[in-house]
Amino acid sequence: MSRFPSRPFPSREPLHRRNGKIRAREVRVLDEMKQPLGVMPLTDALRLAQNRGLDLIEIAPNATPPVCRIIEYGKFQYEESKRKKESESRQPANQMKELQLTANIDEHDFKTKLNHAIGFLAEDMKVRVKLRFRGRQRAHKEFGFQVVNRFVQEAAAYGKADAPPKMAGDRDMHVIISPLPRDQRAKTVKKPEPAPSAAPSAKAAPASPAAADAGPAPETT
Repeated sequence: MSRFPSRPFPSREPLHRRNGKIRAREVRVLDEMKQPLGVMPLTDALRLAQNRGLDLIEIAPNATPPVCRIIEYGKFQYEESKRKKESESRQPANQMKELQLTANIDEHDFKTKLNHAIGFLAEDMKVRVKLRFRGRQRAHKEFGFQVVNRFVQEAAAYGKADAPPKMAGDRDMHVIISPLPRDQRAKTVKKPEPAPSAAPSAKAAPASPAAADAGPAPETT
C-alpha cells in the first residue's frame, strides 16, 4: 500500500470537443445562429465549418446523434461565460436569511423586521426568525412565543413556517419560514410615492396707488 494518499487529478478531457477532437461519425449540425442544418457525416460538417472559417463544436455529446454547432470558438466561450453569469445572478446569493427579534420588541421594529422578511420571501429565500430571551424574560417565555407566532401569522401571505416555533436550549427560540409558490403568494405592494409639496402661498398684492396716497387713517379722539 502506498504511503501517500492518491490525489484525484482533473480530467484533461475538454468540456466541449471541437473540430478533430469530435469522435462521432454522424452529427446533427446547427449554424452560428443556432439554426438547424440537418444530420450529416462528421467529415461533411467539418468541411462546412472550414469553408466558413469557423469551428465545429460539440455542444450535446449525449444526444443521438451528437449535436454540433458551427461557430468561432472564442465567441462560443464568451457566450457560455455570459450565460453562466446570468444564471448565477438569477439565484439568490444566500438561500436563507436570518432575522433577530426580542420578547419586548416595539411595534416599529417589529414592522421593519416583518417587511425585511417579506422582501426575502418575495426573492424566494427562506427566513430564519430567532428570538433570544434575556435575564428575567426566560421566566416568561410565553411572551416570546406570542411575538414569534404573530410574526409568522403576518408573513403568512408570503411564506409558511416549516414547523411551529421551538426552543434551542434555554435562551433561544427559532422558526424557519419558507416562501410560498409564486402563484400562491401575495403580490408585494410598492411603497406610495410621496405627495408633492403644497404650492407656496401667493404673496399679498401690493396696495393700490390711491390707497398709498391716502396715508394713515386719522386717529380718533
